[in-house]
Amino acid sequence: NSKLRHVEKDVLIPQIMRDRAKELCSDKVQAFTKCCQETGVLMVVKCRQENTALKDCLVGYYSDPSFYEECKAEYLKQREEYRATGIKKKRQRFPSNV
Repeated sequence: NSKLRHVEKDVLIPQIMRDRAKELCSDKVQAFTKCCQETGVLMVVKCRQENTALKDCLVGYYSDPSFYEECKAEYLKQREEYRATGIKKKRQRFPSNV
């Protein structure tokens, strides 16, 4: 059964997309984090270039329909495994520095 509930479409799959996009854009996440740590309060002004690069990378993935379908398939696989075994698989989480 591949029918999706509202919460799955609007919350769970986008969460997988965010996590995977952060992983795929990890070099830009690290550059932005490093810049913010080095500049402190002035990060709004001094880290614009890193912030723009990070946003462009993330938005590129968020707006890609094939990436959505990939994440949807991953979610459906996890849901199927859970329904078959009753064991919830822990999702790998990355530190949120964004």
